[in-house]
Amino acid sequence: MTNSDLAAVVAAVRERIDPDEAERRALADAAAALESRVYDALADLPVDADALQVGSTARGTWLSGDRDIDLFVRFPADLDREELEAYGLEVGHAVLPDGHEEYAEHPYVKGDYDGFDVDLVPCYDVPSASDIRSAVDRTPFHNAYLTERLDDDLAADVRVFKRFLKGIDAYGSDLRTEGFSGYLAELLVVGHGGFEPLLRAAADWSPQVEFDPEDHGTRRFSDPLVVIDPTDPERNVAAVCSAENVARLQHYARDLLSDPRESLFFRPDPPALDADGVRSHLDRRGTTAVAVVFDCPDLVDDQLYPQLRKSLTGVADGLDRRGFDVFRRAAFADTDGEGQGEAALFAELSVAERPAVERHEGPPVHVRQHAEGFYGAYEDREDHYGPFLDGDRYVVEREREFTTAAGFLESDALFDVALGKHVESTLREDGYDVLVGGDVAALAEAFGAELGRYFAPRP
Repeated sequence: MTNSDLAAVVAAVRERIDPDEAERRALADAAAALESRVYDALADLPVDADALQVGSTARGTWLSGDRDIDLFVRFPADLDREELEAYGLEVGHAVLPDGHEEYAEHPYVKGDYDGFDVDLVPCYDVPSASDIRSAVDRTPFHNAYLTERLDDDLAADVRVFKRFLKGIDAYGSDLRTEGFSGYLAELLVVGHGGFEPLLRAAADWSPQVEFDPEDHGTRRFSDPLVVIDPTDPERNVAAVCSAENVARLQHYARDLLSDPRESLFFRPDPPALDADGVRSHLDRRGTTAVAVVFDCPDLVDDQLYPQLRKSLTGVADGLDRRGFDVFRRAAFADTDGEGQGEAALFAELSVAERPAVERHEGPPVHVRQHAEGFYGAYEDREDHYGPFLDGDRYVVEREREFTTAAGFLESDALFDVALGKHVESTLREDGYDVLVGGDVAALAEAFGAELGRYFAPRP
């Protein structure tokens, strides 16, 4: 691979992702019109405030086709929180009369203007990011920091890096993806001086990876990737980024450097599977699949997916402890982003059925107190075999509680594992279905795309 090979690929990618002049002009005109509306609305309020465009469209790091405009309205830092929310919503609805309210740390208005998706967010005008009263108060400082450091070449490299992250399924700081945020992508490109230097560095990362752009000094973070926020030294910008996504970037950085090709930036998803396709894979693999299927709790995705992961881990641990040997597992959710829909905790098992008895080892005979206690607990019982000696240790063979995974999943013992709070309450109150073996093929109707990715795994 030569530098020119990668440069040619990057140039081809830019042809596809860089906004053209007409697109840039349309966005600039829309942002200016919205800002004017904000000031018109502020003129009617008994408070001084200003408007600031932030985010990728403000910094020139947005990709062609992105239609997002983020406008922040900065209110005085001494304003009461209730007044901030009330004034913010009043301005939001005046600027976006057909918009609707959403909620992050506090409510804001989201709507459409001239084909652009607009977020109009109130925040406090604080002197520094360390003085924030709300998490969104940091955003103007992020904007100022990067605007000072991004030139046209670096902004172009940020766009290429974002497209690369999208292509490898590692872009997005939502708790479903647990990937790289836009701000993190920008900091990494700026900090390394471009896309190619970042690739070469990432190819050799050895977690824990630490970057401190402004030399704030060490902080205690346990995350695999640590990027100290240059505007707020107590914050790791990469806190949400999972170890898997850090490893994913490393893998594909090496892949792209060794074999530069445009296709890595625009990888299609594997084909969705139908029921026959699911059954075919299970037959080929010789595993036994099980699934716990239930209605999604009424949660937004950033609350839902951590609970699904916790529940999946709990169910898998329960299956493993009972000898069913989880081969691989996944959680699926078919939602509209607000938790409405169906969810499934899916696992492939290496062991379909266990014997009616299980071996239970006691202590060595020479550990007298424990050994006598173990022997005494079992010596007069008729529902087991033993105690007997195996080497120097007491052993009994006792009746197994569950000989099939379905028996465990359909029992109250399921609620003894660690489940997400809302998942558990949904299972208890609304019930759930257990699918086993070929019956899990019915999941293809709702989760064909997810099953397609599951049975065509890639880094």
